[in-house]
Amino acid sequence: MIKEAIILAGGLGTRLRSAVPDLPKCMAPVAGRPFLHYVIEYYKKQGITKFIFCLGYKHELIEDYLSQSFSDVQYTVTIEEDPLGTGGAIYQGALKAVSSDVIVLNGDTFFEVDVAGLSFFHKSKKADCTVCLKEMKNSDRYGVVEINDEGRITSFKEKNFYERASINGGVYALNTRSFLAEKLPEKFSFEKDYFEKYFREKKIYGFKQDGYFIDIGIPVDYNKAQEDFKNF
Repeated sequence: MIKEAIILAGGLGTRLRSAVPDLPKCMAPVAGRPFLHYVIEYYKKQGITKFIFCLGYKHELIEDYLSQSFSDVQYTVTIEEDPLGTGGAIYQGALKAVSSDVIVLNGDTFFEVDVAGLSFFHKSKKADCTVCLKEMKNSDRYGVVEINDEGRITSFKEKNFYERASINGGVYALNTRSFLAEKLPEKFSFEKDYFEKYFREKKIYGFKQDGYFIDIGIPVDYNKAQEDFKNF
């Protein structure tokens, strides 16, 4: 089973400025704790034993929090002096990984994923990357991912209104050796410049999950999270 996770935690949270000024998005307070707390705790319970935090904006705040609240957790950090995009951040994290396969998470998204099930699926397919998919209803906020009967991704569609569709839930299983072998720019989008560029030639799969999902990137969902995590 995959035991190592890269967490992207460098976001500025510009859309949350009205609710959370001057904090990295993953540090936004939710039900009395930084949102990052819930992400770490859930994935610890799922069997992750080592974390790599990819930091940028106000990284000192996150480093202080981790040293005070998660001193018992094995972790390391990478720091972007200039924004590298999601792909560049993951690339930096993958260079620090000791495992051939890792889980990649977003520090401002909480998605209840069965890591054991994801690990088995990803390794059984010998996948380069496996994208966890969440079925959404009446959504126009997310791009849509389509898969074939084997689970292989066949298309990425732009944001539009869909009554029911599977979206990229922001949790991935990634083969680090395959990923690092690509000639990728220093700054790039994981979604646009890796997934959408390579899904036809690489083994990129979708893994459907129906667990709880929330992205606190906009105030309405940030406010919803305050209620949802009261009893976490």
